[in-house]
Amino acid sequence: MIPPLATFALAGAAIGVIALGVLAVQFLRDPQHGLVRTTHRVADLPRVMANRYTAFTMLACGATAYRDLNVIAFLFAVFAFMGFADAWTYAQAGAPYSKHLIAGAAALFVAGVAIAALIFQPGASA
Repeated sequence: MIPPLATFALAGAAIGVIALGVLAVQFLRDPQHGLVRTTHRVADLPRVMANRYTAFTMLACGATAYRDLNVIAFLFAVFAFMGFADAWTYAQAGAPYSKHLIAGAAALFVAGVAIAALIFQPGASA
């Protein structure tokens, strides 16, 4: 018997989690090696960031259209982490960081409101 397609989708997602996690650890331990391993080039960073922001926008659109507060809370908590982590990185380097801090706080606010709706208004997902 062939397993249901959902099983394959979840297995693929789990493999993706592992692969992305390995890359994250590599970049944390040795950013230069991470760049080499992923074949990213510093010169292409502006275009790569444009792709990332486009993908983040698409994720936010999808979460909003899906109208599931669990998904919105999780996604915007991740966005908050990214904003705060970037703010910390820039602050450590003595560079301006307020825009990242504001972005992190705004995303945390959205996540917090979604969580509050889930807790205090059962069945709130529109």
